[in-house]
Amino acid sequence: MEILQVFIHVKPERRDAFIAATRENAANSITEPGVARFDFYQQADDPDRFTLIEIYRHAEAPGLHKQTEHYKKWLETVADMMAEPRSRTSYHALFLKE
Repeated sequence: MEILQVFIHVKPERRDAFIAATRENAANSITEPGVARFDFYQQADDPDRFTLIEIYRHAEAPGLHKQTEHYKKWLETVADMMAEPRSRTSYHALFLKE
């Protein structure tokens, strides 16, 4: 399993558009065979901060995800919505309930 946590800070005036675009991307992403989970969260104390938790079934899956049309569309759509560049952290699963 490959696990990524992506941290995103968006411009307040673009929040609703970002949510809509990211929900669409997440709904499409979870249908990919290499994707086990694709969760989208809004920070409770700062509504302009979000995180994605992406759990992939194998090491090649993140790269395959980035080649999909829905990911490319999302990336282009949200590019100008960011208040700062997004960042990510990779994890190894030690316990994961499936």
